[in-house]
Order: sequence, then C-alpha cells, then structure tokens
Amino acid sequence: MSRETAPIDACLSALVAELNAQHYSPHSIANYQRDILAYQAWCQAGAGTKSLKSHQFWSAQKLQDFEAYVMAMSEQALHPRTIRRHLSALRRFYQFMLRQGWVADNPVQWVQAPKADKPLPKSVSVDKMQQLLDQPADTALAKRDQAMFELLYSSGIRVAELVSLRYPDSLTQLDEGYISVVGKGNKQRLAMVGRTAITALQVWLQIRPQWASHDDALFISQQGKGLTVRSVQKRLAQRGQTAGLDTRISPHRLRHACATHVLESSGDLRAVQELLGHAQLSTTQIYTKLDMQHLAQVYDQAHPRARKKDVAGHAKSDIYSDQQNEQ
Repeated sequence: MSRETAPIDACLSALVAELNAQHYSPHSIANYQRDILAYQAWCQAGAGTKSLKSHQFWSAQKLQDFEAYVMAMSEQALHPRTIRRHLSALRRFYQFMLRQGWVADNPVQWVQAPKADKPLPKSVSVDKMQQLLDQPADTALAKRDQAMFELLYSSGIRVAELVSLRYPDSLTQLDEGYISVVGKGNKQRLAMVGRTAITALQVWLQIRPQWASHDDALFISQQGKGLTVRSVQKRLAQRGQTAGLDTRISPHRLRHACATHVLESSGDLRAVQELLGHAQLSTTQIYTKLDMQHLAQVYDQAHPRARKKDVAGHAKSDIYSDQQNEQ
C-alpha cells in the first residue's frame, strides 16, 4: 500500500486493529473513527472535487487547516471538551500514519485546543448512598446488582473496570480485601474492597454458577453473558428510582462518592489518587474543591463564632453569606 494510494478505510481499519490490541474500549474506538471521519466530511464540504480518499490528501494538510477546523467547531458552539476530543483522535491518527511511513509529519500536534473548565464531580451524600444500597436484595438478580453497586462504591473503580473483572482471576486476594483491576492503558492495580462489599460479593458468588456458561466475566446476565457498561448503568438508574432518590444515579457518581467520602474523612489526597488509579495527582486534585465545600459545612456547624443571623433570624456562616452576596 503506497503513501499516495492507501485508502482512508484501510488506514482506519489498521488503526482500529492497533487500538483493539491495546485494549481500548469499543466506545473509545468508535469515537476515534467518528471524529476522524467528521474532519474528512468537513473537508469534503469545502473541497469540491478534491480527492479525500488517499494519504495524498492527509499529507497535504497543514496546521492552518486544523486551526480553521477548530474555529468552525467553535462557531458551531461545540463544547471545548468535544473539540479537544476531535483533535485527540486526529492527533492519534497522524501518529499512527507516521509510524507506518504514510505521512511525513503530524500537523495536529501544534494545534492549540480551547481550554475547558473542569466541572466539579457530582457526588452523592452518605445518607443517599445508604438509601440506595440498603434496598432489599431478595432475588438473585437483586443480589447480583447489590454486589456490583457495593463494589463500585467501596472500591471506586470505573464501570468499564467493573465489567472487565474476570472470575476467578480478579478475586484471588478478595479475602485480604483486594480485587485485581485492569484500568486505563491496560494497567493492572489492586483496588480496595470493604467488608460490606466482600459480603455482597460472596453472596453473588454462590448464585453465579447457576447462570454461568463459558463467559468468565465476574458479573453476568441470567443468560450467562458478561454485562455491558450500558446494562450496569440502566440497572443502577433503576435502583436509584426504586430507592426514591431525587437525582439520577450513575456508576461514575458512585466512584466520585467513594473518593469524596474517603477524602472528607481522611484528608489524604495521595491515598485517594491510589484508590482511583489516577496516574497523576493533578487529576485527583479536583476533589480538594469538594473537600472545601465539606469543610465549609463543618465550620458552619462547629465553630461558635462562624455563624451570624440573617434577616429572617436564621444562622448562616460567613462563607455562605459571601457566596450569596456574590450571586
């Protein structure tokens, strides 16, 4: 396949094969393909009869072309995170073609993406977590779900890591309070598991053989197939509704709740980093903002000189008064 004639379909197929070999999720791979083809479609709209089907086109792209693409996406009011994702896919595509010798450089690496403010993670209070997890588990299906949700909250693992757990390989150290997790970048780590989650897992492990077929996934359906991320999300959302919670519950919020509650109790950011499997401490530092919110609440309740009367005669801390004044 020559540099001039290799078709884009062949490029994408080769890239997908590489991503699969590196254990990227199907969702991530689909995003890569969609975002790369989106740039091609944008070029097609302004290129007329210009050929877009070979490496000759991709080799001809310049920094200015991708800067114009960023501007076009911004004018369409796409969120900065979405724009950054598009650029990440294109950057990875060029890196792949460079390794194959199909292009001479990677112009996307010089494109400045718009900065996106990091929103605070939406956590769930301890009381609401108890309300969610203390629902009756009186059927085999409910006991499986109980084990999943207790594990998500106890260990703080990602939902993709949950569905990738294998039986029995992931549980060899369960009696010691750990499970083996394969996280992002195919990195393996041990995740902590609390007593309540261990008990729920042991209950599920007594039921699992009745459903199992040839699938070694730890959590399976009644048909013996490994669960998907989407199926776990749906089951958890249903549990939240059954529990009467006034907010939608997702696996990601359970992960945040785990991190937030540990940080509130311990103040140990480095431990939370290890708990969540973050490669960089800077990724975990967003939880310090949540911890400051908790500190404000504790300060309001505990410090004898923190509170003052509002016009209605209610106690209100200086911190919250200042926030209200700013609004």
